[in-house]
Amino acid sequence: MVLTSYINKEIDFDDENKQLLEEIISHGLSLGADFVEIFLENTDNLSVLVEDDFITSVNPSFGMGAGIRIFKDKRDGFVSTNDLSRKGLISSITQAIEMLDINLTTTKSFDGLEKVRNYSINKNNWLKSIPTVNEIGEKLLSSTKCLKKEEKVNVRKGSYARNWQKVIIASSDGTFAKDIRLHQTVGLNVIALDKQYRSSGSRRFGSSDSPNEFKNWNHEEAANEVLNSSMSMLYADYVDACQKPVILANKFGGVIFHEACGHLLETTQIERGTTPFANKLDKKIAHEAVTAVDEGISSGSFGSLSVDDEGMEPEKSILIKDGILKKFISDRAGEMRTGHKRTGSGRRQNYSFAAASRMRNTFIAKGNFSKDDLISSISDGLYCKSMGGGSVGATGQFNFAVEEGYLIKNGKLTKPVKGATLIGEATEVMPKISMCGNDLELAPGFCGSISGSVNVTVGQPHIKVDSITIGGR
Repeated sequence: MVLTSYINKEIDFDDENKQLLEEIISHGLSLGADFVEIFLENTDNLSVLVEDDFITSVNPSFGMGAGIRIFKDKRDGFVSTNDLSRKGLISSITQAIEMLDINLTTTKSFDGLEKVRNYSINKNNWLKSIPTVNEIGEKLLSSTKCLKKEEKVNVRKGSYARNWQKVIIASSDGTFAKDIRLHQTVGLNVIALDKQYRSSGSRRFGSSDSPNEFKNWNHEEAANEVLNSSMSMLYADYVDACQKPVILANKFGGVIFHEACGHLLETTQIERGTTPFANKLDKKIAHEAVTAVDEGISSGSFGSLSVDDEGMEPEKSILIKDGILKKFISDRAGEMRTGHKRTGSGRRQNYSFAAASRMRNTFIAKGNFSKDDLISSISDGLYCKSMGGGSVGATGQFNFAVEEGYLIKNGKLTKPVKGATLIGEATEVMPKISMCGNDLELAPGFCGSISGSVNVTVGQPHIKVDSITIGGR
């Protein structure tokens, strides 16, 4: 027996599938597991790359398999497989049991799976509705053509990626759910050169569960945004290293909170002993101006989902309220090992990873100030309009490049500067975010951690950091 209807792209659950999943779960429990979880996945992915005026890469990829996880006390074992036959699944769960060297004493009861919770209703036609390779190529070529308006632009790139995923989650607590997910993202990159001068610009756009999003994407507006950013920075002076107040722009400016603080609020960090916030629940860890949220429910946002990879519906989690730590981001293992209740945040890249506590749409909530209010409050500082890449240490130390920055003098934006890097640590910077704007926006991205790369959004309004180390020349 195999999960034949699962292999078929038009999955329609039948009694045979349910019976087989119940048999596998019962087998794991009979071998001594306290809990058994099965995650089944079918994917159809595509990536397209355009460089200058040519399509240089078209990469389709397909995947199918199962991830099986078992728990015994607070330990867990995980095995993944492409063999979806009865024999293959039995073999995989037996391997997971053997990993933990379980000595059978008592077995857990299992009352069977619930009636399937079907989150894939009205989603079966998504794969037929998304743009074709020809449509993708044509729009990307149009985008890179728009980037050609400036003769000093030396490199022009456009990229598209699609992830279509059909999942089934079944576990020994009766969880039985299925869903279809769709994520599309597009990125634009330029490098401008003029003798010794050089600058770059990039932007990423993305959505979830919106088949027509790419077709409706305003590529001309996006290209102009990237182009203007790179040209503004081309002849900019290099910034001097200093300690100053900064204004971080909205949208992708939230990447610093995501990386430097958000990860420290995942229960995986508590389990590892790498978060300084482990014992700070209901204590002040940030300025009272800061309220931070992680949720998976905003329609169309890149980190949203109907059900997480452990079969729990997502919720809105207030992580920080008026500077006070209120909640951690938790999955099943996190709840079991740390006591923090699950938040619908068990996520994984694909079936070959065990789920872990991961962020979804994570952002600093809006405040009451305008962007001009924030800038006018600074006599000598830096405005970070666009952030680039960076790195983060295990306990929240970070450095992030400023892709587009401007000096602030006497409450006004002045000349552009480049080469700036923001350097700090979460425990030091969070108390210094003293003002939050009223212009909250989110930006799509990808987050890598213990359970692979997952789709997320970062975000914030414009925020003021009273003082931070700025690396430069």
